[in-house]
Amino acid sequence: MTKISSFKAIRPTRDKVHFVAAKPFYAYDKNVLEAILQANPYSFLHIINPEFGPVPTQPNSEERFKLIHDAYEKFKEDGIFIQDTEASIYLYRQTKNNHEYLGIIAGASIDEYNNNQIKVHEATLTSREEMFTNYLDLVGYNAEPVLLSYSDKDHSIDAILDHKVLERPEYEFSTMDTIKHELWILSKDEEQAIKESFEKLDAVYIADGHHRIASSAGLKRKRNQLGLQRNGNEDNFLAFFINENRLEILEFNRLVKTLNNHSIEDIIELLSENFDVQKLDKAKKPMKHNEFSMCIDNNWYSVICKEKIIHQEHPVKSLDAEILTQYILDPIFGIKDLKNDTNIDFISGDHPVEEFSNKMQKRGFKIGFVLYPINIEEIKRVADNNMVMPPKSTWIEPKLRSGLTIYNLNE
Repeated sequence: MTKISSFKAIRPTRDKVHFVAAKPFYAYDKNVLEAILQANPYSFLHIINPEFGPVPTQPNSEERFKLIHDAYEKFKEDGIFIQDTEASIYLYRQTKNNHEYLGIIAGASIDEYNNNQIKVHEATLTSREEMFTNYLDLVGYNAEPVLLSYSDKDHSIDAILDHKVLERPEYEFSTMDTIKHELWILSKDEEQAIKESFEKLDAVYIADGHHRIASSAGLKRKRNQLGLQRNGNEDNFLAFFINENRLEILEFNRLVKTLNNHSIEDIIELLSENFDVQKLDKAKKPMKHNEFSMCIDNNWYSVICKEKIIHQEHPVKSLDAEILTQYILDPIFGIKDLKNDTNIDFISGDHPVEEFSNKMQKRGFKIGFVLYPINIEEIKRVADNNMVMPPKSTWIEPKLRSGLTIYNLNE
């Protein structure tokens, strides 16, 4: 059983929504970020980036979090944000490169997360959890939904969504990155039907947002311990529920800064113990699992796993990202800790492979590995076995905007 909750969204007025909704600040180059802040007074970036304001503060400090809270309150005072008078469930569609991401924005249950009905596949860092928990406590809202996937086997949820999108949306706008955004408010009958359909689901899976959901759980725990829980809004967190068939799962590729005193010939010889290595005539993504494309000195190679290193029965050891670490990054380049080693970095699979070599060299890296994308069944297999995937194993679309529907934690 999966419980979803309606909520009174705080959201931009219709005439300003296209100005307000924003990607996370780290998704912008610094010059673009500054240009938006200078040109657009309504951008949600003014709330989450108070370091560009007149008062300098330290990153992740209480002083900065309080400035974020104050800027949010100012948006409400100025009428940029309004709050719905009735609790609702929202339908959101994002269209990018002719791919439609259609799903439900609603409250998701902290208890179901704690009981492993909302399943995880990624480990979180305690320090980040604590920081984000403090952030939520001080600012008082969720602004960016956690991405949750589900399997709609009887198509009952899809049927409701596909019918609803025939109506005129509450919001319809495009952003400068040519992505189209639409939002509908479900009627009470539609809301009830959606809730009943979700109650038939045994589990949902976190696609993106492990730290956000862990910090929301931390907030509920903290306020319970202090006796500060308000009207139960801490029992839920803001989520975007999407049919797993509508997700787009891309690879997360690896960039390596050091050759670890090896020549190219040495590297190919070392690889040959566990892989079949063949030179390619051009940049090319791998065509199947257990295959990598390697780029070094503008030369491309196909690197295919030999049978002896493939452990198909193991949810994690069978993953290409784990094979790459265990048989290449660690023994050949001395990279053991993907989270902290400065010799490793990552580039998402939404970049064309033809640009890979130039991007790698501009960032000061000497060798790169392009992976084949993981599929949803592999993600679910890891989560169902209570295991975690290697860091940066997936790049999952859609990437949602902040400030479109805000969940008030202090009601």
